[in-house]
Amino acid sequence: MDHLSSTMIARILPDDGLQGVLVGRVWRPGIGPSVVAVREDGLFDISSTYPTVSGLAALENPAHAVKAAKGERIGSLEEVAGNTAPDGRDASKPWLLAPIDLQVIKAAGVTFAVSMLERVIEERARGDASAAAAIRAEVLRLVGDDLSRLKPGSAEAMALKEVLVAQGAWSQYLEVGIGPDAEVFTKAPTLSAVGTFMDAGLHPKSTWNNPEPEVVVIVTAQGRIVGATLGNDVNLRDFEGRSALLLSKAKDNNASCSVGPFIRFFDETFSLDDVRQTTVTLTVEGEDGFRLEGSSSITKISRDPEDLVAQTIGPHHQYPDGFALFLGTMFAPTQDRNEAGMGFTHKRGDTVTIAAPKLGALVNRMKPSSECEPWTFGISALMSNLAQRGLINTRQAG
Repeated sequence: MDHLSSTMIARILPDDGLQGVLVGRVWRPGIGPSVVAVREDGLFDISSTYPTVSGLAALENPAHAVKAAKGERIGSLEEVAGNTAPDGRDASKPWLLAPIDLQVIKAAGVTFAVSMLERVIEERARGDASAAAAIRAEVLRLVGDDLSRLKPGSAEAMALKEVLVAQGAWSQYLEVGIGPDAEVFTKAPTLSAVGTFMDAGLHPKSTWNNPEPEVVVIVTAQGRIVGATLGNDVNLRDFEGRSALLLSKAKDNNASCSVGPFIRFFDETFSLDDVRQTTVTLTVEGEDGFRLEGSSSITKISRDPEDLVAQTIGPHHQYPDGFALFLGTMFAPTQDRNEAGMGFTHKRGDTVTIAAPKLGALVNRMKPSSECEPWTFGISALMSNLAQRGLINTRQAG
């Protein structure tokens, strides 16, 4: 992705362009990470008023605040986005970052029936891709492939659980898929996410893995959902399939959490109901000519976004700087890439595009995590940077 066309850069915007309120983050050489408003005439640094995205999101009306904020123009979207890919980047000019900062990065798993069944298959295959096809057929025979109408935790769900237990077909993934409690885990450390046009990472020892295209909602410390963006919850099917206790190793590696391109805050053009109606599309294009396409519709989610948020935050758990929550995906690729029956797995250099009409497109190239740009700028570095810029004591410093 060292030579990004203007067409590819324009695709990262929503279908309605800049009708909504879009906010991102940009690295400004010699200055540091800056919150930017995306406007018709370019990207404007509004950090002097809102030093952190988490602080901005915590306002009563973030969209109104962004519209009213003044700031320095730092360049056009094409200039900044075009300088983002690590290959050929001019380090003296600004480039895009992931649009979240101090928010904790959480993820909900097994929120769609299709992906739930694939998790059961992973578990039974013990991470062996060659065994998946036969196990998939057996699992579908036992539980069917349409559980989307089954409300998790309902009497009907519990009755199905009893039947599956009696047949010896119960699984920890079915527990969180149709049981009362959602699976919510910490996807990655605060500030570790990569943004659009950056390399995304796969553990170098993984031989069976896939992208997970998802909507990511932005939530305040009070549990209010105030906006959304896109995410790739990169997953190692072999690691997690061997043992659910390897979840953290399957999910959290250098550059394995991609978020972006921008946060779209709720306003008259975009609401939580729009999120509920979103269809997320996925395209994987390999350097070997391979192409994979898929989609995931939030209308088929088993647990409403507000329910997932309520299970994440409350008297049992607080997030003073808010959090970003991956809502899960129904997309679990089974298309063979190499040998018959081996399913899909990434190859070095795959370009993954995750898109939604009102959220734009998140584009990443896949590489081994060990070869992606190392993560070096953490929370202490951000606090030091904001202090040096005289921003740390403002009321919106996060």
